[in-house]
Amino acid sequence: MPHVYILKCNDCSYYVGSTWNLERRLAQHNAGEGATYTRRRKPVELVWAQEHDRVDTAFALEQQIQGWSRAKREALIEGRLMDLPGLSEAKSRQIRS
Repeated sequence: MPHVYILKCNDCSYYVGSTWNLERRLAQHNAGEGATYTRRRKPVELVWAQEHDRVDTAFALEQQIQGWSRAKREALIEGRLMDLPGLSEAKSRQIRS
């Protein structure tokens, strides 16, 4: 099954990805075989993952989360799902100002 995941890198930044095999992909990131971004920031730690039935929905969510602010990603990681809409509204208000 496809997964969307968030890694916390050793510099405390976040990396968002998707994969068919979560365990293998995490091992690849930590072995320096993952994305260029994580190669320079390993070791990485899996902090959030979600399984999907379809690869297109997993990829769409990956793309969506990649566009999110750090605060919104942290709300997702911490399970504060009720905070997500407000974090989106706060960002859009800043853009309009």
